[in-house]
Amino acid sequence: MILNKYFMHTIIQQFLLISIFCCISKFTSIFGQTQKEYKIATVAFYNAENLFDYEDDPLTFDDDRTPEGKDHWTEEIYHKKIHNIATVIAQIGQERSKNAPAIIGLAEIENQKVLEDLVATPQLAPYNYQIVHFDAPDRRGIDVALLFQQGFFVKSHASKHELLIYDKEITNKRVYTRDQLLVSGFLDGDAIHILVNHWPSRRGGEKRSSYKRIAAAKLNKHLIDSLQTTDPYAKIITLGDLNDDPTSPSLKKVLKSMSNKKSVSTKGLYNPMEKLHRQGYGSLAYGDTWNLFDQILLTKAFLENKNQGYSYYKAGIYSPDFLTTPQGRYKGYPFRSFANGTFTNGYSDHFPVYIHLVKAVKK
Repeated sequence: MILNKYFMHTIIQQFLLISIFCCISKFTSIFGQTQKEYKIATVAFYNAENLFDYEDDPLTFDDDRTPEGKDHWTEEIYHKKIHNIATVIAQIGQERSKNAPAIIGLAEIENQKVLEDLVATPQLAPYNYQIVHFDAPDRRGIDVALLFQQGFFVKSHASKHELLIYDKEITNKRVYTRDQLLVSGFLDGDAIHILVNHWPSRRGGEKRSSYKRIAAAKLNKHLIDSLQTTDPYAKIITLGDLNDDPTSPSLKKVLKSMSNKKSVSTKGLYNPMEKLHRQGYGSLAYGDTWNLFDQILLTKAFLENKNQGYSYYKAGIYSPDFLTTPQGRYKGYPFRSFANGTFTNGYSDHFPVYIHLVKAVKK
């Protein structure tokens, strides 16, 4: 009955949407006198802000997110949260691609169950999203995951990669954090690799905690290097909540990301989010300051060979009015789902980010 109460009004709308559009939309572009038709695929990332179920897991610190816990996280509230997150995912990239993301990485996911409930909502069920998820050792009990539309992406490999970090101030005390998720496969026949990240937070201060994100960046670089050793021209996308801005040392010194396409080396990384960051845009706000922690980076293979598979087209931050706090001190900030000890019926404390990939249609 709860699912019906909060979801049924979207069924007709979503049915009509899927009847009209397929996952990978097309658009026409004119270059000089030549008219070309392209397919569009959206790849996105969303930090879902503590997407927990309402049951107590004795193996994690989720006591607050239970009916009897501090947050009074009931079944009804849980399904509202699921409904809200599904609503957002279904709309990311719609303005250009006219459909939901072909691939989306997620962070702050408690377990497989919440993902299954998410993809079963009327907003997302028509897209036939498949789930890639592994339990991680994070102390808070949150994981990363990947969703992909089965009709357009074929998974060939998935693995998790543990990030081993030890507290600098307490000898041999391990910092339990999220794994990095690697998923390889074929997007409409185009071989690609996706890395999903949620790097350690800035708890304790940015500088004091920076070594943790440097370690995360080094693991990410190692995984990318391993893929490029096999294929120097591999199409790799690394995305996630990095808890650092595009100009932070973890990005610039370790991943050596570039904001200028022409400066990207054969095995280098292009970060389209850096330009947005320098223009003052962000995906989350704290203390009247915007940060762009949620990022999507690509290898050079996506920047060239435009007639041979998918190439990069554009990047964006999805921040419509309904995702922003409507009033009060935090007006305009991401409309988080939990504040002042209560559920707000909001969405997340992060805006989603996305890129559009395009592929020329052969005639």
